[in-house]
Amino acid sequence: MVTSKKLRKESEETVSIQPREQKKPLLMEIAWEVCNQVGGIYTVIRSKVPSMVEEWGENYCLIGPYFQNTAMVEFEPIEDLEESYFGRIVKRMQEMGYEVHYGRWLVTGKPRIVLLDFKNLLYKSNDLKHNLWNRHQISTLNAEALVDQVIVLGEMIRVFLTEFGETYGHKNDVVAHFHEWMVASALIDIRTDNVPISTVFTTHATMLGRYIAGNEPDFYEKLRYYNWEYEAQHYGVEAQAKIERFAAQKCHVLTTVSDVTAKECEVFFGRTCDLILPNGLNVTRFAATHEFQNLHLKYKEKIHQFVMGHFFQSYSWDLDNTLYFFTSGRYEFRNKGYDLTLEALKRLNFKIVQAGLDTTIVMFIITKNPVYSINPEVLQSRAVMEEIRETCEAIEKQVGEHLFHSSASDENHNLPDLNEFVDEYWRLRLRRTIQTWKTKKLPHTVTHLLKQEDDITNYLKYTNLLNHQQDRVKFVYHPDFISPTNPLFGMEYSQFVRGCHLGVFPSYYEPWGYTPLECVVRGIPTVTSDLSGFGDFMIQLMKDYESVGVYVVDRKEKSYDEAADQLADIMFNFVTMNRRDRIMQRNRVENISEIFDWTNLRSYYDTAHDLALKRKGVTRL
Repeated sequence: MVTSKKLRKESEETVSIQPREQKKPLLMEIAWEVCNQVGGIYTVIRSKVPSMVEEWGENYCLIGPYFQNTAMVEFEPIEDLEESYFGRIVKRMQEMGYEVHYGRWLVTGKPRIVLLDFKNLLYKSNDLKHNLWNRHQISTLNAEALVDQVIVLGEMIRVFLTEFGETYGHKNDVVAHFHEWMVASALIDIRTDNVPISTVFTTHATMLGRYIAGNEPDFYEKLRYYNWEYEAQHYGVEAQAKIERFAAQKCHVLTTVSDVTAKECEVFFGRTCDLILPNGLNVTRFAATHEFQNLHLKYKEKIHQFVMGHFFQSYSWDLDNTLYFFTSGRYEFRNKGYDLTLEALKRLNFKIVQAGLDTTIVMFIITKNPVYSINPEVLQSRAVMEEIRETCEAIEKQVGEHLFHSSASDENHNLPDLNEFVDEYWRLRLRRTIQTWKTKKLPHTVTHLLKQEDDITNYLKYTNLLNHQQDRVKFVYHPDFISPTNPLFGMEYSQFVRGCHLGVFPSYYEPWGYTPLECVVRGIPTVTSDLSGFGDFMIQLMKDYESVGVYVVDRKEKSYDEAADQLADIMFNFVTMNRRDRIMQRNRVENISEIFDWTNLRSYYDTAHDLALKRKGVTRL
């Protein structure tokens, strides 16, 4: 390959000229989830921003859709449109009649951001779909409503990038990095039109992979035999799958987030991925080990309060000998491994009972599902427990005052009868409140009133895992996100994670897997699977991953039954560890978290952008 450096040397030998001064390249990252929280891609892009701004500075800009509700909170406009390359193109588009917003994204790093308001152009969707068929033979017949929005947004992105490329692309090195199919129609167009911009396309999960894996057994065993076009038509996602496939084929550099998903790309895109871009987070390390351990204790105490309010109305146990496990994520019963988790917990319950252990496990299942409201009985139990607390605090204050006065004035050195220090009012109030609270009903397995029964509730009923007193594994199915405004927990999700002991995520289909990574960066041991991108990455990263508190269930080679046994054994071994060993394991997990900081993982993105520029015959400074 003839490099630009070699060409420059040859030219200098023949003609004495000054080499052209090269400018630092310009980078635009484009995604549906820029300033628009829908799923995990928002976390990828938002958490990566500080590292990207550190590398690219003012030559970095993000492009996404404009939604007023989120923009009101996360967007700050820039009035002077002449102050940058990006602002000048925004001004030109506004003069052309498009609704375009330019400013700063109000996240750490405050990057430049261009938000495209496509809603007023939806009336043109049929014409744009007609053009999509004429130019690329992509059919949009019977496609979902989202496809119309995506195509209109894609047209606005195309106009912006075409104007940008024709204005600056001949003198500057420009990279456009597209995330997922929702913005990929613009990539197909600018490559067809030979706009002078280098392109990178990242698929975070293939459209067909997500559909097929959730509906058919033995997805990975059958993967190489699937006909992508037949499957796209079968699942009614032909438009989405074709946009994704054509973008993957036309881009300069094709990337995905894990080797697991790269195998899907070969089958569904007909192209081998050029690079793997693992996902990271902004990792906050503590100066001293005890700091994050103290946070674990602090937030575990908050979870204790919930458990007391939820369970102790019916029966109680020793909270000091209780472990909190949890799983969370999108509600995909099979893909996210909820089915395997429940089966393994059933077996774990049997193992603990058979072993005669007095340890109690509370398993929290956190996922979003349609609900009417929080179960009033759950709220009532929590409210009455709070009343008991307030009554006890009042009694404690009264007893304390009387005890001090008695101790200071009484010549009798024996401890007085404390009951004498409590007013009849408080004794009766406490007794009545406790009597009102206590019940013989079993604690609810679901905290909310679901709009309809689902696979989780059906499994719990079928296996009779309904929070019986003799069961050592208890279940709390919380079909909503955890937030500070939630009256049951009153804490951030990240705080809830810190308060738990083990995260359980044995996914069947998981291109990356942020949930186990979120455990690692917070010093919490976690279970993942070798079919998740994160689990596969850990296997490649180190041989002794279990010693640092990351457990990987073998779902590639083992049957469902064997994988359930393995997961039950992993959890049972964790239960039988002593407290000191669990503390040491949390220390080891926290120690490896820095590996996943974006300051380290951004280099994978740097390589992708370098390669895209080189494939256009230029090099990046």
